[in-house]
Amino acid sequence: MLLTVSIQAQDLTQKFDDIVAQFYDANMPGATILVAKDGKPIYRKAVGKANLEYNIDMIPENVFMLASITKQFTAVSILMLEEQGKLSMDDPITKFITDYPTNGKTITVHQLLNHTSGIKSYTGIGNLVEVARKDMTLDELIDYFKNEPMDFNPGDNYSYNNSGYVLLGKIIEILSGETYEDYIEKNIFERLGMSNSRYGSNRELIKNRAMPYEQGPDGYVNANYLSMTLPHAAGALVSTVDDMLKWQNALRNNTLISAETFSKAIKGSKLNNGEYIDYGYGLGELNLRGSKGYTHSGGIFGTSTNGIYLMEEDVYVIGLSNCSCNDIGALTQNIAAAAIGKPFPSMKDVVKLSENQLKQWEGAYQFEDGAIRHIFFQDGGLKSMRESETNTVFDIFPLSENRFMFEEGTIEYKFSKTADGKKQAIFITDTENIGKETNKEMPKAREEMKLSNAILKQYVGNYELAPNFFVEVTVDGSQIFAQATGQGKFELFAESETKFYAKVTALTVTFNKNNANEVESFTLDQGGQQTNAKKIE
Repeated sequence: MLLTVSIQAQDLTQKFDDIVAQFYDANMPGATILVAKDGKPIYRKAVGKANLEYNIDMIPENVFMLASITKQFTAVSILMLEEQGKLSMDDPITKFITDYPTNGKTITVHQLLNHTSGIKSYTGIGNLVEVARKDMTLDELIDYFKNEPMDFNPGDNYSYNNSGYVLLGKIIEILSGETYEDYIEKNIFERLGMSNSRYGSNRELIKNRAMPYEQGPDGYVNANYLSMTLPHAAGALVSTVDDMLKWQNALRNNTLISAETFSKAIKGSKLNNGEYIDYGYGLGELNLRGSKGYTHSGGIFGTSTNGIYLMEEDVYVIGLSNCSCNDIGALTQNIAAAAIGKPFPSMKDVVKLSENQLKQWEGAYQFEDGAIRHIFFQDGGLKSMRESETNTVFDIFPLSENRFMFEEGTIEYKFSKTADGKKQAIFITDTENIGKETNKEMPKAREEMKLSNAILKQYVGNYELAPNFFVEVTVDGSQIFAQATGQGKFELFAESETKFYAKVTALTVTFNKNNANEVESFTLDQGGQQTNAKKIE
């Protein structure tokens, strides 16, 4: 029996190692990853470099900025104060910050916590790279955004918002009589024995600090300077994977707040119009391969973080990276799926099928969500194309005669035939979407044009798409790539000299120039919505 358990553990470790190797190698900025089962670590890994200049390898004890994972500490602190009778989720924020201008609207603590307040996020005001270099007191930071017009009426919409969490930090200070930093360190870090966690600092020495990096047009560069006064209660804490397990165990064991109170943090709520949002308080609901849990990620200059907890399986995965140049979210998702015995397939699992076996699933399928997807045989394999503005074609790879995956392994098709001989396809993501055979004719795939390196290089830079969410555009020869905070890099393809589209998803990017013919922004068109992203460097 002991031998069997040992072999199973070794097999799982190898699976985790294989997943990590898909995302990181030894000579790039790296990451630390920890997996826990039943509150105890079963995998602890460091990969890549903690410092590129000195060629220092990452170690599991490295300290990272948590970025927006900080928000769960702020949210739990507010819930601790609620249990002490010092506030209610329905309290208007003017009960505590009496001079805050709400434009005649009632904004509640609840709405700060779940990003429905309508207050403008300060990370979306001005040039964030420039603003981030300035030290501010908490009151100066609040003054920076408090008189901005509101984005919407409180409770009407959900919009991820760092200003709301700065205000929560102010409320913590008012009710506790302590600074946010002192409150968190005394009431959470010291209490839980999180000895390597603290409020971040640029001046003080932090043992085992991992240096932050970004991807530049010609390789890695040091991350832009960030005054740690700026993220405050929205993103200023630093920690290690070991301390984060102590934190997760405290949430799991109701050490700081009751299970009833904590349930508010991990459950979504409804907007004024009844629409459900899956963000709770500093955490969001998660459905991974049919398993339920909660999660949160973080992204800040040169740092990308993600944590996942699956409740029924009692599995926790935390990943901390010292570069915004890789997809730590996809890494942690893949590891979590493997840890619960529901791994995403990989190219190693692809099997060989005959041409006839592949062609049996050719056709058009209309799905329950209204999407029409065409399956066709080309260049020796099956392809998938969803009808959209881009009509992008994807390769799909056989895992068995009737099961196929997209290259990254997180999306699958499962084909079958009904009793009347009709074809059927199940499109599997976090949910299952059934498509039935239809006679729709396949539209033409979008054609791409080739642009010179000189044209493409003018688009290189960082663009702010949303508060604390950036898209980095890089060029390699005649190829142009985009990478959003905490996500993987993907290639863009030219439709014109300024308009590009992606093949990995249905979106277009149009670069905009000013009167001096300089690129100043791009417009993202995705899902019928247009969003402008300002170039910040």
